[in-house]
Amino acid sequence: MKHSRKVTLLLLLLFILAQCIGIGILYKYIDVDKSAETGETTLKDGPYGERPQLEETTSYIYVMLAIIIGTFLMLFIIKKQITWLWKFWFLFAVLLALWWAFTPFVTMWLALLLASVLAVWKIFRPNFIIQTTTEMFMYGGLAAIFVPLFSIWSVSILMVLIALYDAYAVWKSKHMITLAKSQTKAKVFAGLLIPYNASGKKLKKSSKKVKVKTAMLGGGDIGFPLIFAGVVLKEFGLWQSFIIPIFAAIGLAVLLYIGKPKKFYPAMPFIGVGCFIGLGVVYLLMMI
Repeated sequence: MKHSRKVTLLLLLLFILAQCIGIGILYKYIDVDKSAETGETTLKDGPYGERPQLEETTSYIYVMLAIIIGTFLMLFIIKKQITWLWKFWFLFAVLLALWWAFTPFVTMWLALLLASVLAVWKIFRPNFIIQTTTEMFMYGGLAAIFVPLFSIWSVSILMVLIALYDAYAVWKSKHMITLAKSQTKAKVFAGLLIPYNASGKKLKKSSKKVKVKTAMLGGGDIGFPLIFAGVVLKEFGLWQSFIIPIFAAIGLAVLLYIGKPKKFYPAMPFIGVGCFIGLGVVYLLMMI
């Protein structure tokens, strides 16, 4: 196994929890009146207006371009060691995602206040609790932005492209490993970071600083299956959307089981296969 049993179970539990919270956030965004009027599930606008206007059939092209451009920018920032710029960029992204995540539950301005406090705390005073708590909500906010831009067809293409890109970035170019290590060192990691002592394993007391072994799961590995589940929610319904995280988690579990310690693996090929199997189960159950 890649990690200890306790860490693996905690990682899978947090992954599923983030998916369920994200689906809950998306469900709160559903415009009931407009959906009943049009016969199609429609999501409300966010805290500051309309989403980007993209065609559902080709939206995956723009998302992939944004990911590639963003990756080049991050690599440039890392190479030039412009840490403050990366922290400012990350602060803005976290604030935006949390603002969208909290808006369906409280007033817009209270949501902004909560998002601001948590984003600043996450960037400048990070710890396991605040890192994990914000990660549980961030991807629901991002999904609320992106889900309306996709159809089942276009989000499926996106998942395939992301899986191929993830495999290339980890196994071939290895720039994803560089990004992960640099983010962790700068304490601005997008994703789950689980130190082994967080699972209950005690470290020996020492006057010297001890390097704690940490399990990582990138933010994209949480966000993309949630967007996929969100599109299933939009196209088919609530209970159907909850099937996706189950099989996505199984795909992740397979990777964690066959993976070896101290080695990096692309998670999206495994999670993506799980999402497609889940979609197949949704179609099968709807035919019965």
